[in-house]
Amino acid sequence: MIELKALSPAAGLLPLTLGGVHLSEAEVGPLTLIAPYKGREAALATALDKAHGLGWPAAGGTSQSGAARLLWFGRKQAVLVGVEADAKLAAHAALTDQSDAWSCLVLEGAGARDVLARLTPLDMRDQAFPVGATARTEVFHMACSITRLSATSWQIMGFRSMAKTLVHDLQVAMEGVAARAG
Repeated sequence: MIELKALSPAAGLLPLTLGGVHLSEAEVGPLTLIAPYKGREAALATALDKAHGLGWPAAGGTSQSGAARLLWFGRKQAVLVGVEADAKLAAHAALTDQSDAWSCLVLEGAGARDVLARLTPLDMRDQAFPVGATARTEVFHMACSITRLSATSWQIMGFRSMAKTLVHDLQVAMEGVAARAG
């Protein structure tokens, strides 16, 4: 009988360090897309606070309480990261498990902003994209989510099926930044 072994989306591709910039795969735990039912936004906000201690994030924002994070993910959508969604939320919103659908990477280091500047149209400067900001955007040619984790680190979420391409594109940009600094 064949034994199947679960692999992470970027298995064997990471970690990678070039020119002081480090790219690694993050194990973020469960991912649940939350989309409130029409007219249930206020009830959902109350239920989220009660169940997870989280507020509904503003557009481009995040909310965090302990291991639980809620990332804005588009108009009337957010992704709950790090904890299983409380079943009571289903009375107010559609809940879709996304845990196996995304590759979650962390790009960090002094040149990480320069790497992202080569790949995304977002303004990554501190005043435009502060710690805690998040956006759905393109990374080179792929639809992704970028979240600012700290002064020098960003979480990049891309579709699992595109993990190898996402790592490749980030590596090429890392090489370019390292060569320019070198």
